[in-house]
Amino acid sequence: MTDVNEQLAEISPLNGLHGEEGAAGGRRLLAAARTFAHNRLGLAGVLIVLLMIGFCFIGPLIYHTNQVYTNLNQVHLAPSLAHPLGTDPLGYDELGRLMVGGRASLEVALAASVIATGFGALWGAISGYIGGLADTVMMRAVDAMLSVPPLLIVLFLATIYRPNVPVLIIVVALVAWLIPSRLVRGEALRLRTLEYVQAVRVIGGSHWRAISRHVLPNSIGTMAVNVTFQVADAILLVAAMGYLGLGIPAPGTDWGSMLSSGIDYIYSGYWWLIYPPGIAIVVTVVAFNFIGDALRDAFEVRLRER
Repeated sequence: MTDVNEQLAEISPLNGLHGEEGAAGGRRLLAAARTFAHNRLGLAGVLIVLLMIGFCFIGPLIYHTNQVYTNLNQVHLAPSLAHPLGTDPLGYDELGRLMVGGRASLEVALAASVIATGFGALWGAISGYIGGLADTVMMRAVDAMLSVPPLLIVLFLATIYRPNVPVLIIVVALVAWLIPSRLVRGEALRLRTLEYVQAVRVIGGSHWRAISRHVLPNSIGTMAVNVTFQVADAILLVAAMGYLGLGIPAPGTDWGSMLSSGIDYIYSGYWWLIYPPGIAIVVTVVAFNFIGDALRDAFEVRLRER
């Protein structure tokens, strides 16, 4: 009698991407890549994100500034050759501050989005595949959390725990996993009715095998699109927290905290304290939205077949 695992391997369309089914999967990925490559806004978004990552993570290695100790002898200096974006109220170089703040914002947004999408996808896959009472209970929990404004939850948690990068990652992820869980649940409800998924039950395979080998791999497109939008939302959420004074504590900073500090001098003519962090937030969020739109078109079969 053939072993159960061997039988499951034979019916799995995604097991190692071999044979005709593997070739079909490869063609689908190639078609998605080609569709993405023809999307100019998507490519522009990728370029902007790469430039922003290089600016925030590589920039401080090239442009050295003191972002730890204040210098009250050079506060509110206008942009010059010595300080291309001027200095802030504490004497920090604004360009160097923008790099440090961007690094913190991107670290929180990227890490929180990956964690939230991964956990939310797993939650939704289990809920949609198992169905029944488990699905009802799991989704009602999601609905209950969705009924509370995310910013309210984040502010509540941020007032309990001292904000830093790891804490902000966890706090943002706690409110960001809800949407991907509902999206992947919808995929799981559709996939569990397909023949090769039902065959797993017939042969005796476990629920976990069906979820890990079929439901989650076939939801990668949905997850990839969602994670880009999650990053954009997380950047805005971190900026809002920083603006409200619950961002990275000094001497660290984030773009929201920089913008909040600059707003206090809006009528003093210190424009370099407001525009750089504001533009950085807008440009980065728009870039990730461009990438998300391009990925959605690339993974949407109906759009590719038109």
